[in-house]
Amino acid sequence: MKYKRAICWFRNDLRLHDQEALAQALRQAEEVIPVFCVDPRTYQKTPLNLDKTGSFRAAFIHESLQDLKYNLQVKGADLIVLKGLPEEVLVDFAVLHQVQAIYFSQEATAEELHVEGSLEEAANTKGIVTQSVWQATLFHLEDLPFPIYQLPEVFTTFRKACEKQSHIRPVIPAPDRIPFPTDITSIGKIPGLQDLGLESTEPHENAVLSFKGGETEGLKRVTHYLWETDSIANYKHTRNGLLGADYSSKFSAWLSVGSLSPRWIYTEIRKYEKEVEKNESTYWLIFELIWRDYFRFVAKKHGNSIFKRWGIQPDNRPWKQDKELFMTWAEGMTGVPFIDANMRELNQTGFMSNRGRQLVASFLANDMELDWTWGAAYFESKLIDYDVCSNWANWMYVAGVGNDPRADRYFNLLTQAKNYDPKGDYVRLWIPELRAIPGFDIHRPDQLSKNKLLSLGIHLGLDYPRMVVKPKIW
Repeated sequence: MKYKRAICWFRNDLRLHDQEALAQALRQAEEVIPVFCVDPRTYQKTPLNLDKTGSFRAAFIHESLQDLKYNLQVKGADLIVLKGLPEEVLVDFAVLHQVQAIYFSQEATAEELHVEGSLEEAANTKGIVTQSVWQATLFHLEDLPFPIYQLPEVFTTFRKACEKQSHIRPVIPAPDRIPFPTDITSIGKIPGLQDLGLESTEPHENAVLSFKGGETEGLKRVTHYLWETDSIANYKHTRNGLLGADYSSKFSAWLSVGSLSPRWIYTEIRKYEKEVEKNESTYWLIFELIWRDYFRFVAKKHGNSIFKRWGIQPDNRPWKQDKELFMTWAEGMTGVPFIDANMRELNQTGFMSNRGRQLVASFLANDMELDWTWGAAYFESKLIDYDVCSNWANWMYVAGVGNDPRADRYFNLLTQAKNYDPKGDYVRLWIPELRAIPGFDIHRPDQLSKNKLLSLGIHLGLDYPRMVVKPKIW
């Protein structure tokens, strides 16, 4: 053993399976202290006066921490919860308890990297060793067939190279036991929503899934989707659905906080292919995990550019910054039913389908011509499954300033609505007011004229008259 005592600092890796930072700490230290820091910067207000972490995601994180704490207790340890800036409170805790090393997962974006750098500097001045590991992706950073600065700007090139030349490392088993010090008596409390200054959330009757945080629930979801329902066997054909729990995997929520390892999901899919069925759908879920990898590596390569209006392209478009217009989109009050339904689902449940995310993002950026970074920030606040790399890189992509090889990609909303909500069931679920309009057809563009919207708004008591955008489909 190198060290008498070490800390495993949990970040967005709230699990015990395939937890390399924890595994390294256990190999190199006699005693290991699991720690999570509640960073107040995570719960501050954004420039748009939004909660940086909204109630739905905060509740999911709270449940994930509770589950992690319980799972650690089963292994003979506990979760120390500290409140404050990690680069300060974690180092102070380490000094107080004579810790010699701190292990943690590497992140890819500026805010998280700043915290890492500040913590390493503060720890090293106290003689404490820091060791970071890369474990957020399916393909390990060190196993890519090119250095990060040569990452292809087109996903297909990246995917084909990785599939041909890289390998996926085996899953690290969860530890049987964690040697926890006996002299630590102050454990700390996992803060609730009220402690964080957030409103409580209530389950919505129309939600596609009752998301519950934690490794235990994440593993159950994989078992359900693969082994109990065989839903994965039809994934490619159902993944663009809008209604129901199993049109897509919904793994993203647990992946976003690291309660599920992408390598563990991959291993389960390969096991399913061997024991049950291998088809284009089972591959397609792996394909989506590779997309997730790609956007994380894009973020690492391009740094803060992914948060700028111009993205990674020489874009000179004059993006509008009209807050009143933006709020019609955010509140689901644009007057375009398919857009409004998706935004209302997001606002009331913290979730939106992948198809919906592409459409509302395209509408904001390409129809309303509003600053796409505002939309990305809104998603950051509202989504249960917010992942900084996937969110911002996807928004760049849709806005035409990212890694999309096609110029001027545009979604025709009438076509999209007809293809994915042909009977209007999804729209009527989230905009029940439309059920009261005899003969109202959500797919007829002549019924979406501005005058029609004004009269519709008056009839329904809605605030549609605020809507001043004229989408291309009219």
